[in-house]
Amino acid sequence: MEPSRPLFESESSLLLDPCEYRRLIESLLYLTYTRPDINFVVHKHKLSWFVSNPREPHMTTTFRVLQYLKGCLSLSLFFPSNNQIIIKTFSYSDWGTCIDSRRSIILYCVFMGNSLIS
Repeated sequence: MEPSRPLFESESSLLLDPCEYRRLIESLLYLTYTRPDINFVVHKHKLSWFVSNPREPHMTTTFRVLQYLKGCLSLSLFFPSNNQIIIKTFSYSDWGTCIDSRRSIILYCVFMGNSLIS
């Protein structure tokens, strides 16, 4: 996704067959559970916002996401079937100890069983 080029609703011609775009977005929405790296572009960057009136740049961006996924097939979250459904959260806080900026640092990770989810 190109951060410098936002997507707009009235940006180009409408797609002739919006059903293909809707099916792709539906599949990408499902994939965001195991591929959180595409969550931003699918949810937050409007790809799922344009299912009612998709346009050419939206489809082009969707194809770019698919190319990205094809290039890194082995990178995904794995949820084994024998995994316990226990959520564990670990956090670290450092309240303003940076001498230069006095900024706070907050880090966290969330596990479902043995799989890191956030």
